[in-house]
Amino acid sequence: MASIFTRIVNGEIPAAKLYEDAQTLAFLDVSPASHGHTLVICKQELPTLLDLPPDLLFAVARTVQLVARAITAALQPDGLNILQNNGAASGQTVAHYHVHIIPRWKGDHALNHWKPGTITPDELRDLATTISARMGVEDAA
Repeated sequence: MASIFTRIVNGEIPAAKLYEDAQTLAFLDVSPASHGHTLVICKQELPTLLDLPPDLLFAVARTVQLVARAITAALQPDGLNILQNNGAASGQTVAHYHVHIIPRWKGDHALNHWKPGTITPDELRDLATTISARMGVEDAA
């Protein structure tokens, strides 16, 4: 069964569209974290960042920047969150690659912020070494 985003792309479900090109679509989120919360999707139904070919990832990033500039000009927020979740454990609720653009205003409390961690400098270096060793490895699993 097609994702809700594919159904929006196909015109089966209405959306408040902000931008569309051959590869991407941007529309307002129906459950916004803030005024102007927008989703940018790739039209091709691929579940996560790890599934996108580089050219499609670039197309989405280009659309995110274009739409973020328009949101900033139109709404004049104090800042923006650009968020993207991969997998259910991260909070991804639709298995179709998408990026959130969330306009922010001082004191809006739209999102919970990360809490300071307790990782030592040695642990940071070890973790960086472990991750860096896998750079360029196609099958990270």
